[in-house]
Amino acid sequence: MKPSVAWALVGAQFGLLAGLVVLPAGDLWPRNMVTFVIAGVLMGAGVLVAAAGGLRLGPALTPTPIPKQGAELVTTGIYRFVRHPIYSGVLLAALGLVILGSSAGHIVGWLALFMVLSVKASGEEAMLAKAHPGYDSYAKSTGRLIPKI
Repeated sequence: MKPSVAWALVGAQFGLLAGLVVLPAGDLWPRNMVTFVIAGVLMGAGVLVAAAGGLRLGPALTPTPIPKQGAELVTTGIYRFVRHPIYSGVLLAALGLVILGSSAGHIVGWLALFMVLSVKASGEEAMLAKAHPGYDSYAKSTGRLIPKI
């Protein structure tokens, strides 16, 4: 993946997240205490999942989907369960924003974010497979964004 494409995907990701925050609320479902609690739990859980992924990567963490050269493949901690916990956490937190927003625009924004993160994950995985001989085996046994059951 070219660095310009990687940075464009990062920009799209943050632009979509910002859109989910600033879009006006709709009325697809009632916005009451229950929806606020559900949204808060999803956002909190998403932040925790993403933070756990970032902390486990340590010095291998990069702002783009391009892996750091020479970094070891991380398969422990939260990476035992999903290959891209940071993306999983972002999507979970963004789902909380959708619940809070209650609009078609929020749903479309979340779907677009899912597509952007899926493209990032696919590109990242291709590079990880080239850099780490054991990546294919790891990928077969571990879910991409949600744990395999």
